[in-house]
Amino acid sequence: MSPDQKPQMMKPLTAANKLGIYLPAAPEEFRNTPISRTELDKLRTDPPAWLTELRRTGPFPRDIVARKLGVSNTGLARAEVSDALTADEIAALLADPPQWLIRERENYAAVLRENERIKTKEADRRAATNRPAKHRG
Repeated sequence: MSPDQKPQMMKPLTAANKLGIYLPAAPEEFRNTPISRTELDKLRTDPPAWLTELRRTGPFPRDIVARKLGVSNTGLARAEVSDALTADEIAALLADPPQWLIRERENYAAVLRENERIKTKEADRRAATNRPAKHRG
């Protein structure tokens, strides 16, 4: 980068998403300051104690909560889980799953199976016609 160029900056929410953390749980300085790509890379390679702790115990953003529970983001919304959950709260739900969690995990597993079936069917069809897959991008 030439000396007269400014580093590309991102909003704290974007940086939090890239780091997989729940922005409201981050320190105020992080929440209120734009982050450069260089700073983001440094946070990834050498995370400060607050980031390590936040990644370990939460609270976690919705997509991380969904992944840890084995459900979709939509499943969390249907169950009206709107708050970020901590590692302890997630562990408690997994230890004694409520009916909504059992149902949503079954739904999510069925969707994943169906997606895999469609993917396999498409691959078989391409192999039978000897055509390469279309690039979707």
